[in-house]
Amino acid sequence: MIKVTVLYPNGDGKTFDMDYYTNKHMPLMATLFGDAVKCIAIDKGGASGTPNTPVPFLAIGYLYFDKLSDYEKALEPYVERIRNDFPKYTNIQPLIQISEVLQ
Repeated sequence: MIKVTVLYPNGDGKTFDMDYYTNKHMPLMATLFGDAVKCIAIDKGGASGTPNTPVPFLAIGYLYFDKLSDYEKALEPYVERIRNDFPKYTNIQPLIQISEVLQ
């Protein structure tokens, strides 16, 4: 199984609409990716590991697929549509990491 992690770094002037992300964007991902996506999860930044410092990430999204080729095949027809949705909830350029899930 692979996990696509989408990280939204915090910083000066960064904005993030969690309501839109949870109620519109991620459900859109579920619809577009269909049966290829096995699970979707969202983290909302709550605190950093150091007291009195800002959270490093405002949000983190997770999408799970059986294999990398399933993700790539599901993403390809919709990549522009997905990117065009970003400005509706954030001004952050997300960081994306694809990992193999070991446990």
